[in-house]
Amino acid sequence: MARAAAVTSTTPPAGHRQRAPDATDNRSGAVLSRLQLLVTRKLDGLLQGDYAGLLPGPGSEAGESREYRPGDDVRRMDWPVTARTTTPHVRRTVADRELETWLAVDLSASLDFGTGRWLKRDVVIAAAAAITHLTVRGGNRIGAVVGSGDEVPAPRRGRRSAPAPVGPGRLVRMPARSGRKEAQGMLRAIAATESRPGRSDLGALVDMLNRPPRRRGVAVVISDFLAPPTQWARPLRKLRVRHDVLAIEVVDPRELELPDVGVLPVVDPETGQLHEVQTADPSLRHRYAAAAAAQRAEISAAMRAAGAAHLRLRTDRDWLLDMVRFVAAQRHARTRGTTR
Repeated sequence: MARAAAVTSTTPPAGHRQRAPDATDNRSGAVLSRLQLLVTRKLDGLLQGDYAGLLPGPGSEAGESREYRPGDDVRRMDWPVTARTTTPHVRRTVADRELETWLAVDLSASLDFGTGRWLKRDVVIAAAAAITHLTVRGGNRIGAVVGSGDEVPAPRRGRRSAPAPVGPGRLVRMPARSGRKEAQGMLRAIAATESRPGRSDLGALVDMLNRPPRRRGVAVVISDFLAPPTQWARPLRKLRVRHDVLAIEVVDPRELELPDVGVLPVVDPETGQLHEVQTADPSLRHRYAAAAAAQRAEISAAMRAAGAAHLRLRTDRDWLLDMVRFVAAQRHARTRGTTR
């Protein structure tokens, strides 16, 4: 029971912030209008200069040589210069000037939930806006694929219903374009996407970034990754073959542990199934937390195995500060020659 509760995103009916259509549009517009200034102040400057993508690293074009330092990649040894000077040298590389970035944005029903400062959906849109702002400069292009759930019949109250079918969901592709005006239009379209009841296939959403094959660039997957890793791990590994991959995991604190509030009615937003949980039971809360921790560890292991960089954002924390720390840590790791 604890494992099922941890794996499935549950939404308390009482106190849960539901979105009215008009309020959603106004809120999304207000959020997007503030995000550009907010991101500019805190994130601009972290990626200035030559770069091959959002994750700072070496490029593909040959540049000048410099003396070898411990930690340098020996595959970049410049043997002619080394033989001429009798001192080991490595060939520096210059990153491509034009970058193509693709976002895979999961807006299934499980994202329309939050008990912290924001809904998970808000953090997803904010992360997409930050990535867009960081990459849409100097002629770079950015596109997106957006997925939402499948429509399923609502279960009757008080009756046990069959599990909702898992399908690809509603997948929308937005072509990659350059320019801030086009990028803002893409963000508005993402923010206007409505979550649909039912479960969607996160693997199918990620796999859309593999078709058709594109030149090397950056792929960013933004989701709560509550779908089983067997569903999305292989498409993520396939994506990593050609691209730098960043996986942004959005988490709510109630998905990690339950508060002691007595009997808590919870409903799965993807299937509509209703459960009552006795949160006053300390053993149940302990099992829930252990199952949730095991689930998150499994997600992290799958991302590491796929070679993707992993950033976790929470609805009860400053997501922008977490992004700043992540980008700074990535730059520091690459400078020291370590791998992520």
